[in-house]
Amino acid sequence: MGKGSEKLKKLRLPYAAAVIVAGGSGSRFGGDKLMAELGGMPVLARTMLAFERCEAVRAIAVAARPDAIEDVKALAKRYGVSKLTAVTAGGDTRTRSCLAGVLAVPAEAELIAIHDGARPLVTDQVITDALWTAYRHTAALPAIPVRDTVKEASEGVVTATPDRSCLYAAQTPQCFQADLIRTALLDAAENAPDVTDDCLAVERIGGRIYLSPGSEENIKITTPLDLKMAELILAERGSI
Repeated sequence: MGKGSEKLKKLRLPYAAAVIVAGGSGSRFGGDKLMAELGGMPVLARTMLAFERCEAVRAIAVAARPDAIEDVKALAKRYGVSKLTAVTAGGDTRTRSCLAGVLAVPAEAELIAIHDGARPLVTDQVITDALWTAYRHTAALPAIPVRDTVKEASEGVVTATPDRSCLYAAQTPQCFQADLIRTALLDAAENAPDVTDDCLAVERIGGRIYLSPGSEENIKITTPLDLKMAELILAERGSI
């Protein structure tokens, strides 16, 4: 068990709920990536089970495409996702989908973790450490240091080379105190619905984001190659 998990037990973590965002089109994947098979199980089922098995999470809501709501419910029933309390229709942007999910979690939730449905390999430790950080600091972002040199460019010409030591690759679940993320997403849905990151919605209203440890294995399934990489990670874990 990770150090974050031990701290949470001692501090009696408040009610935490997870929102799994599962409304994407899968255009870059070439099909419905969330229903693609990963180690004999649909990607979305693995994602839901990661939160089902996490002791720090007490409820799960899924924001799905309207035409996939019944499929998600059936998937949860098939794989024994007992913490699922709501499957709601996502909106026309990620921000509105996240807001729909946040508004669907039980009212008593004091912490909310928002997670990409296409990140099925997230671990208990990543989830718990992010919740612990949000509990202490209001908002948490799991992240890993960027290893490659990154260039800024305009019209095909390099304009700057940011200091790599200051750059981090953002992951999910991004975790927040419930009132903060509700306020941030309501504002973003009204005034900036195209923000692509839940932490950015919080930053827009002046909130501070604190980093928590991510994992190189917490990859997002975006292309068929990502799915092959996920299979290799599962094989290494002995989880297939």
